[in-house]
Amino acid sequence: MISFFSLRMVPAAVCAASLFAGSAFAADVSGTWSATVDLGSRHGTPTFVLKQAGDALSGTYSGALGDSDLTGSVKQSVVDFSFTAMGATVKYDGKLDASGNTINGTVDYGGQASGTFTASRK
Repeated sequence: MISFFSLRMVPAAVCAASLFAGSAFAADVSGTWSATVDLGSRHGTPTFVLKQAGDALSGTYSGALGDSDLTGSVKQSVVDFSFTAMGATVKYDGKLDASGNTINGTVDYGGQASGTFTASRK
């Protein structure tokens, strides 16, 4: 026999399960990443060390522009971060693939140059 109380709890239980299921699929991009950047006539191979805490992202960039601290966010498989180098804001916008080991996206060097990047987890 099903009681009124147990019927009222079903929607709450389904909602709670949905919330936990959604967080189970959140990406964790913490670690060291080797990237290739294609700006058309110029190419680069920076390294990123990323640290994720919830949706917040911090870490470092190391490459042709020197070393810089970066900040950003991770929302499901969307990864965005930026840093300042030589007076310009450099912004990376990417998407983590299903394996969780590759990020593909676009990069903008403060309006001076733009292109694409691929980063692989070391």
